Parts: sequence; C-alpha cells; structure tokens
Amino acid sequence: MTAIRFQADADLKQSIVTGTLRRQPTLDFRSASEAELEGIKDPDVLAIAARSGRLLVTHDRKTMPTEFGQFIVLQTSSGVLILSQNLPIGEAIDAIILVWEASTAEEWINQIMTVPF
Repeated sequence: MTAIRFQADADLKQSIVTGTLRRQPTLDFRSASEAELEGIKDPDVLAIAARSGRLLVTHDRKTMPTEFGQFIVLQTSSGVLILSQNLPIGEAIDAIILVWEASTAEEWINQIMTVPF
C-alpha cells in the first residue's frame, strides 16, 4: 500500500496546494509550476502525472473527464480528482487530506472522482 502523491493541474487554485501542505506537511503535493504544466494540453498533463505516479488534482470538469477516458484506453493513469471551482478552499483541502488518509495510490489507478460527488 503506497501513499498517494498529488500533482496540481495548472488550473488548480494555488491556495489549495499551499493550504493542504500547511495543514498536512508530510503530504506530497507538487504544484503545477514545479512540474511546468502551464500551457500543456490535458493528455500531456495526464502523462506527466502518470509517469511520476501522482494523482492529478484539477478544477477541469469540462475537458478532463473525456481526455482521461481516452488516456486510460492506451495508458495507465494514477487517477484524477476533480474539485469544483465553487468548493470553498477549506473543503477542497479537507477532501484532499481525506483522500490521502483514507485511500492508497493503488486504489486510484485509472479512477476519476469529482468533489462534491
């Protein structure tokens, strides 16, 4: 059982990454800027997250589910967590920490989930 490592998509509010790490400093959450994801197309973002074994956290409800479905036909994904843009930052942080505490990286392989459900 492996702990989940997270990758922020370029559209994810940086305050969610910062707040999550402030509340849970041992959690591994790489920012979009650290991964140089700005301007990168969804399939490439999914590939970068998969190569590094990270669950992608995004606000992209519009194109990411379709891109994810196409991606997992040919490749293995470390998973995608879609957070609503309207979700308060504190609740988004709580959701990420809950996912980290209550599941393993293996459970997220080729899985996608939207919060709120």
